[in-house]
Amino acid sequence: MLDWLQGCDGSVLLDDTANFTGEKTALPNLNSLRGFEVVDEIKSAVNRACYANVVSCADILAVAARDSVNLLGGPGYEVLLGRRDSRTASKNDANTNLPPPFFNFAQLLSSFQSHGLNLADLVVLSAGHTIGRARCTNFRDRIYNDTNINYEFAASLKHSCPRTGGDSNANPLDSTTTRFDAQYFRDLIAKKGLLHSDQELFKGDGSGGDPLVKYYGYINPDRFLTDFSASMIKMGNMKPLTGTDGEIRMNCRKVNN
Repeated sequence: MLDWLQGCDGSVLLDDTANFTGEKTALPNLNSLRGFEVVDEIKSAVNRACYANVVSCADILAVAARDSVNLLGGPGYEVLLGRRDSRTASKNDANTNLPPPFFNFAQLLSSFQSHGLNLADLVVLSAGHTIGRARCTNFRDRIYNDTNINYEFAASLKHSCPRTGGDSNANPLDSTTTRFDAQYFRDLIAKKGLLHSDQELFKGDGSGGDPLVKYYGYINPDRFLTDFSASMIKMGNMKPLTGTDGEIRMNCRKVNN
C-alpha cells in the first residue's frame, strides 16, 4: 500500500464516513489494494500483546511492508517507529497524487519528485512490483496499444484480458511474482513490463531509467536490495505525524471517538 499522500500516516486504511470519502475507492486503489483485514488482525494482536493501544496503524503498515518483503526473499531493514495516525483521508488527493498505471516516465518522475523522492527512488520503489498481481483493466491498453512490448508476451496476456470484459482477471506483475528479486528489471529489458508505467522505466534508448534498470537487472542485482531498503526508509519518513499530532487509532478503519 502506497501511503504517502499526507506522509505515512495510515490514511489509506480509513473507511468512508459521512465527513469524507477515503482513499480506498480512488482510481489507483479501487479493487487493487488488498489485505485490510490482515492489518486489522495485526492491530488487534499488537493491542492484546501490549495491553494497551500504543502502536499506530501507520507503524504497523511500515513494519508489515518490511516483513512481507523479507519473507519473500527481499531485504530486512530497520523501520523507524513513532508515527501517529491521520484523522482524515481524501479520495481526491489520492486521485491527484498517486501515480496511475498509464503515466509516462516524465509524469512518474514528477510525481515522485513532488514528494521529495528522486529518479533512483522511482526505479527501486517501482520494483516493488516484483511481487503481486495487477487487474486486466490496468494493463489492457498496454497489451493492445503499446509498441514497446514483447509480441509473444502481449499475445499470452490477451487470453485472460480480452478487449472487453474480464476486468478483474489478474496477472503477475513479473515472472517471479512470489519472490522478491531483480527479475522485474530483467522483464523490463525484455519488454515484458505488465503495466505501461512499469515499461516507461526502460525504453531501450539509454534515456530516463534505462541505466539504472540495466544496473539492477544484470550488473549488480544485490545492490537493488540495498537501495530498495534505503528508499523504503526514506519514503516511510516523509512528513510523519509525531508527538501530539494525529492519534493512535484503536481501529485502523476509523478515527477514535
